[in-house]
Amino acid sequence: MTTNFDKLIKTIVKPLVEYPDDITIQHNETDRFYEYHLKTNPKDVGRIIGKKGHIAQTIRTIVYSVRVNGNKRVRLIIEDGRK
Repeated sequence: MTTNFDKLIKTIVKPLVEYPDDITIQHNETDRFYEYHLKTNPKDVGRIIGKKGHIAQTIRTIVYSVRVNGNKRVRLIIEDGRK
């Protein structure tokens, strides 16, 4: 399952960024979620988030629409370098 979501996220994000080789996805599993942490080159963060977060919301909508087995849900976290 992990690799399928990785492929989906990368397929969506790669055309949007200037530095596609810098895309990394880390995984974390909690009691309720399968979390995917998307990291890109700091220069590409704005391209992924978009004006008023519209692009990020669209990416999340696509990723969240994929069904997973069990009660857990998928969560996409876009790392923007802020803490």
